[in-house]
Formats: sequence, structure tokens, C-alpha cells
Amino acid sequence: QVHLEESGGGLAQAGGSLRLSCAASGGNFGSYVNNYAMGWFRQAPGEERRIVASITWSGSVTFYADSVKGRFTISRDNAKNTIYLQMNSLKPEDTAVYYCAVGSQKRSRQPLKSGPEYDYWGQGTQVTVSS
Repeated sequence: QVHLEESGGGLAQAGGSLRLSCAASGGNFGSYVNNYAMGWFRQAPGEERRIVASITWSGSVTFYADSVKGRFTISRDNAKNTIYLQMNSLKPEDTAVYYCAVGSQKRSRQPLKSGPEYDYWGQGTQVTVSS
């Protein structure tokens, strides 16, 4: 069983920055998580959960939703079993609960872009951007 814990959420002003972290632990997480794609999703009140960014197991390929392209950067440190989401130029519409997730396909060569492609999810961290 893989446990994911997000951190780094909080309140930011429009134009500001936040950095989210997601640490994986539990079981054989070292050999498990490092071989799988991971991603960040977000869910705003009254909306469905949507992909924000994802990254392959090697970190060589990334995907971004159009709404965050050029502002957010996803990265991973497999030595620390952690992925990050650097969020710059924040906008009020970025306000949401952000979730990290571990993909279901071992060593996928492409980033995974939809919720059903992910097996394990964190509890989420709230990001609020004020105007």
C-alpha cells in the first residue's frame, strides 16, 4: 500500500507562488513509486477533479493542462520519493484542493492524463489564491 502526503498548500495572492510537495511512503514504495508516472490534479468547489500536470517515471516527459502551461512546473526526485509542483503567477481560478497520485502503468513512456489511469491518491492540500 502506498501512502501519499501532500504539503505546501496555503493562501497566496494573485501573482504569487507556492510550491507543493508530495511524498510517497509505505511498503516497497521505493521500488514502486519510482517506476510509475505521477501527477497532480485539482478540484474546485462544484467542479470535477481535473489533471493539472503529470510526469513520467523517469521525469523525462511532462504534461500540463492548458490552464497552467507556462506557469506551473512539475518535477520529481526519485531519491526522495517525492514529486513537486512549482506554481508561479497564481490566479484566483487556481483556487482548489490539489491532489497527487501514482499512475497504474509501470514505466509508461508517456505522462498519464486522466484520473482512471491512477491507482493511489493523496488526501489533498488546499490552495487559495486571493485577488
